[in-house]
Parts: sequence; C-alpha cells; structure tokens
Amino acid sequence: YKHTQLQETFGVIMLALVDGHPRVLTLKQILNYYLDHQKDVITRRSKFELDKALARAHILEGLLIALDHIDEVIKTIRESATDDVAKQSLMSKFGLSEKQAIAILDMRLRRLTGLEREKIEEEYAELEKRIAYLRSVLADEHKVMEIVKMELLDAKKKFGDERRTQIVADSSDFSIEDMIPNERMVLTLTRRGYMKRINANVYHTQNKGGRGIKGMGTKDEDAVNHLLYTSAWNTVLFFTNFGRVYRLKAYEIPEANSRNSKGIAAINILPLSNGEKVNALIDLDQVDPSMNLFMVTEKGLVKKTLLQEFKNVRRNGLIAISLMEGDHLAKVRLTNGDQTIILATKLGMAICFHENDVRPMGRNTRGVRGITLAEGDMVIGADVLEPDCQVLTVSEEGFGKRNNIDAYKVQLRGGKGIKNFKITPKTGDIVGVEVVHEGQELMLITSNGIVIRTDIESIGIKKGRNTSGVKIQKLEGDDKVAALDTIAIEGNDEEEKEQTKLFK
Repeated sequence: YKHTQLQETFGVIMLALVDGHPRVLTLKQILNYYLDHQKDVITRRSKFELDKALARAHILEGLLIALDHIDEVIKTIRESATDDVAKQSLMSKFGLSEKQAIAILDMRLRRLTGLEREKIEEEYAELEKRIAYLRSVLADEHKVMEIVKMELLDAKKKFGDERRTQIVADSSDFSIEDMIPNERMVLTLTRRGYMKRINANVYHTQNKGGRGIKGMGTKDEDAVNHLLYTSAWNTVLFFTNFGRVYRLKAYEIPEANSRNSKGIAAINILPLSNGEKVNALIDLDQVDPSMNLFMVTEKGLVKKTLLQEFKNVRRNGLIAISLMEGDHLAKVRLTNGDQTIILATKLGMAICFHENDVRPMGRNTRGVRGITLAEGDMVIGADVLEPDCQVLTVSEEGFGKRNNIDAYKVQLRGGKGIKNFKITPKTGDIVGVEVVHEGQELMLITSNGIVIRTDIESIGIKKGRNTSGVKIQKLEGDDKVAALDTIAIEGNDEEEKEQTKLFK
C-alpha cells in the first residue's frame, strides 16, 4: 500500500531567490517573502497604471482645449501648408504639447459632436479619480496591503471551489490487513535486540544431523535466541526482561529483504527502555480470551494472570509482572486454568506441578515460588503438559531427546524437582525445553544464525530422563544452539522433499 500512489510522500526543498541570491527558506520566511513580492507587484503595477492614466489625461486635456476653440483650431489647420506647420501653430496658439497637437490632428470629425464631447469629459473625470486613487495607494503602504488581501480573497473565491472527489467514511470492513497476504512467517530476535520477519517457506525440512542453512546474519558478538512461527495477521505480545509487555501485529515487524539479513533493532519498533530486551513472544491469534498467561522468572518465581488483563495494551506497554531486584522474566505460556506446568533449568533439572497450585493474580504482582534452584542454576524452559505429548530437551551443543510425560511425576510447586538431562562437556548446558507432539517439526537456530528444520519424529523417545539424547544439529567451531521452536507440518510437499536433499 505504501509503495502505491494511494499513499505517497515526497520531500520539498523551499529554495528561492532572495535579493538575487538562492536561499533555503522556512515556511514562515516563504510567506513573508511572498507578501513582500505581492507588495512589489502592486506598487509597480500602480506606478505603471498611474503613468498610463496621466498620459491619457494629458491627451484628453488637449482634446478638450480643441473642442473649446474648435473654430479657431479648424481655421489654423486649414491655413497651414503642412502637418508640421499645423502642429507648430496649434502648440504656439493654444499652449499645447506636441503629443496633444498630434492627437488633435488625428482626431476624426465625428468627435466634434456634442455626444462625443460628453464622452471625453466623462472619461477625463474618471481618469482624474483613478489618478487620485493610484497616488493615494502609492503614498500609503496599508492601502497596498489591503489590495494584496482583497486579491487573495478573490483568488480564494474564484478557485476555492468544493472538492470534486468526495472523501467519505468507508462503511466496509476494509483494513490494512486486506492488502497484506496472510502468509506463514518466522519471527527471530537476537540477544542484541535485532528483530526480523521472513517467509517460512525459505526454510526447508531436513533430516536430523544436517548442518542447516543460513537463516540470519549476525555480528560476531551477537546471537539469535528467540524464534516464533506465526502468520502475518496474527497479534503478537512481546514480553521483556523488565516484566513489561508490548503488542504488535506480525506484519508491523519489517520483513527482511533476504534470509541473511540481520533485521532491525527492536528499539526502533517497540518503545523499549535502556537495557530492556524482548525475551518472550506469544502469538495471540484465535486465543480464547478466558485463558491465562503463565509467567516464569529466571529465579524460579511463577505467576498466573488472566489474558483479559492484557486486552488493552498501550503503545508504551504495560507491567506484566513485578520483579525482585536481580530477577528477570524468562518464559510466558498460555494456559486454560486446569493444566500441568513443567519448568526446566539450565543445569538439567525439571519440576512438574498443577496449574491450580498458583492462584490468579493481577498484572502488577510478583508471583510465588515455582522451583527451588541450586547455586548457579536458572530457569530456561517452561511449558504446558498435554495428553499424548512428549517433553523435548535440547542442549547448546546440539543434543536432544524426547521423553513421554509419564516420566515426570507431578509434585507440589516450590520443590527442587528431578533430573531431566545428563549434562556432560560434550552436550553443554540446556538451552530449551518444549512440549511437542507427533506431526510437528523442530526449528533450531544457532548463535551464528544457522537454522535447521527437522521432523520431531526423527528424534528418538528415551525411557530414562537422565540421558543425553542424540545429535540433532552439527555445529562448527564455537557455534552453539541459541533458540528453538516447534511448528506444525502443513502437508506433504514433494518439491520441498526434493530440495531437502541439497542440504544433506
């Protein structure tokens, strides 16, 4: 829409010649110089008209003298041998100027009638009034400005007619979304706050163990750590480490020109404070407003708030959770009020408890203890357990595994939890825990911006929790897995399957 002539912007450089020199003027200066120009136009025009009126009055004065002495004038002309002699005789006898004498000689006989004399006298009287008016204008600047004003009002009256194109309120349901394809999109966000939106079709499914394709260009000190699979029309909530929440449509995030683009700084899209970073994205499209937002902090606090509390998020955001000093909001999930929550930590611990253990609270509250952490540990994953699902755990060195939910016993919130993953120097710490279903795909992205998509079913289900799983993604050098997300498989695309062979 913005690239059509339905909405078009253009710049104006107000360059003008002022006293013979080019100058770039402000709007006020432009108006002042325009008025000065109009004053000059009126003054020069009045002088020109005055000179013209004086010249005409001079001729009429000569004609009136001739009419007053018509018999003598005729006799003088008849007695003259030539035009020059007649002209000189008239000038000497009646005190006429050369122009008046010539005008008398050029006068036709019909102007000797009484009617023609009246016309000359009337014209001379009008000219005297005109001359007096023009002299008064030239002598008074206020009269000049009054003429400028009247002429501008006349122009307004003449050209300020009603619009031919009628601008009326649109009674249809047209919106900006109607001009944007509702395509599947991938939103990515880096640790340094660069965000981008790109069509999901650029990423093709691969088998586990592949190297992936380049998904985002980042600086050496930057890393991608958030990924959301959504649609262009969907509404997205952006939760920050400061416990605030912002709201945007997915299409409001600028679309990247290429897969390798690093995107645009989130602070240019959202009104973030100094040091504030987005660390959770929630897709609200077609979500039941009676659902809850379940928030988890890095220090293991949890809070449940009704989604209705966030239906009117202002441009400058709202407080989603009140945080204690040194704590940050880590994860946000949607719940229906009667579900089981799993929390997972960086050092491989996990706890499951019922959602009803946490009572609903208002937005500006701190929450309650969800898990007791060991020294140096922090919450890195939180999700909702569902029937026939598995718990997927991925480490920073690209190892992952699935466990059935019956491997996790439900206990009261606030405990230390149970061992979820066998951490070794080969696997590295845990970077993410997700609840997954068969028929989904896993999308991983590394700190260097490499993206891989693979079927969830290609990752084996382990009976034991205290295991390390299998290699999901091959990493090069010091690269590590930074973020993950799960997406639904939308159908079998034979062409896409052929293209995935290129990445094996």
